[in-house]
Amino acid sequence: MTRGDPDSKVPGVTAPALVEPELPLWHRALAKIGASFIYLLIRVFGRTTSFEDEPWLRGPLGGAYIGDRPYEEVASAEGLTLERDLQQGGLLPSMTALDGPSFDASRVDPAVRDFYERTAEYRMEVWSRTYFPAHLALWLLVKVLSRKVDQLNFPTDTLDTAHGVTSEIIDLRDAQGRSRYRGWFRRLGATGRVVYTGFYMTERPPESAGPCVKVVFPMPDGNATVILEPRVDAEGRLELDSSGRGFGAAGFYRIQRGADGRLRVWRISSLKEHFRVYRDAQGILRCDHRVRFLGLPVLHLHYRLERVPPP
Repeated sequence: MTRGDPDSKVPGVTAPALVEPELPLWHRALAKIGASFIYLLIRVFGRTTSFEDEPWLRGPLGGAYIGDRPYEEVASAEGLTLERDLQQGGLLPSMTALDGPSFDASRVDPAVRDFYERTAEYRMEVWSRTYFPAHLALWLLVKVLSRKVDQLNFPTDTLDTAHGVTSEIIDLRDAQGRSRYRGWFRRLGATGRVVYTGFYMTERPPESAGPCVKVVFPMPDGNATVILEPRVDAEGRLELDSSGRGFGAAGFYRIQRGADGRLRVWRISSLKEHFRVYRDAQGILRCDHRVRFLGLPVLHLHYRLERVPPP
């Protein structure tokens, strides 16, 4: 994974410019069927609410096509200043934003903390692994739905990341210059397909003891919101975990906006994400990102993180 803008300043890793994909009729039809099935699940298992009733869920919703459009759309809709390709700054302005009864940022390994506060200055390599039988559903989801909207194109083959993944940190600031969202925009280097169009912030859900990391991935007329509870062990290793209990706790929330403007929110309790960021025995900074569904492993992304010396 390379540091820099979506056209990548690193030789040999140049992601193509973003263009809404031209898909054959059969692909569009399958995508429509797949999306309709997901919307049905959200209606059946979700609850009707609003951002006014559940302000801790408030986050950007997407249009018909995602790509990198949500950053400009959100900046325009909320009157924010958009700055792309930050050369300094991280996903969190400061890890102390997560301090609470069960978390103390001062206990986090300084190298781990530096990554979160200076993400734009890091170069990353990534390896992926999927697991049978869950990888069949992941493959179908990526090939049919993710390709159409150009969002969440998870690597389903080890070679998908062979040409690297670009990394761009984006800042969206209010009129007082305060950061409202930090964006992390990542694309597969070989194809330019979007792995993540993400908005990062901190939030304290009503059923959590303290602040959590909240990541919003816009989807058409909705989003996927992941709320991750932070923990730090005795060695300073950071863990971020979505395994909360019940609505209002850490977890994976699929949000969809209806024709009446109301929201339907499905907390998918069987879908769990876990991050572990640490230094190995050689002092190399690494991250393990694991996804499980129905108790089965689905995806494992392993990152090697390296600070880029200043020019």
